[in-house]
Amino acid sequence: MADKRIYSAPGDRIETKHPVTVNRYRGYTRLNHWVTAACMIVLLISGLSFFHPSLFFLTGLFGGGQATRWLHPIVGLVLVASFLLLFAQMWKLNLPRREDVEWSRKFGDLLQGNEESLPELGKYNAGQKMVFWGMSGLIVVLVTTGIMIWEQYFPDLVSIPVRRIAVAVHALAALFTILIFIVHVYAAIWTRGTIRAMTRGTVTGGWAFRHHRKWLRELAGRQGSDPSK
Repeated sequence: MADKRIYSAPGDRIETKHPVTVNRYRGYTRLNHWVTAACMIVLLISGLSFFHPSLFFLTGLFGGGQATRWLHPIVGLVLVASFLLLFAQMWKLNLPRREDVEWSRKFGDLLQGNEESLPELGKYNAGQKMVFWGMSGLIVVLVTTGIMIWEQYFPDLVSIPVRRIAVAVHALAALFTILIFIVHVYAAIWTRGTIRAMTRGTVTGGWAFRHHRKWLRELAGRQGSDPSK
């Protein structure tokens, strides 16, 4: 009987050994991720078009103001459904662990490229976990306040003063979402080999050994091989 998974998800496995290639994300997980990302981009652009009159021209990308007002909340609901599927697959491996504290303390070493001083990690590091939980919380705020200000279907759900507060909270949450989204994309580009995981589903053995050694060790242990070879 195989050992219990602690740092890996079902489907994670070492694909080839010469050179080592490791499966990090299955096909439907990648599709789920890109649907969520596409929804996020549409929501950010359409939301910005209503944020200030000078940005209203962005509604032209979606067929005008009326079409954008209809599209924005609908895509928001698609995002919630898609993110819930992603959340169900990833929440467990994003729970905080003791090594995350040490990793955070040595963040300066990470920026300087001294990764040999960092602790061994499972599938996700503390930064990735903060992005995951930050996005999770903000999406809850965005969908809650979004329904409160969705006058077409919920005109009497809340009073006008409460709706005004919801608009402000919705805009503030959207701003933080944009910041986290930028950090997420920048980190994926900055750490070479990361984007491949979400496009091809695999990473190299060297990438896995350098950035997520506990994850690789667990996979190697399950498959009876040595990750350092």
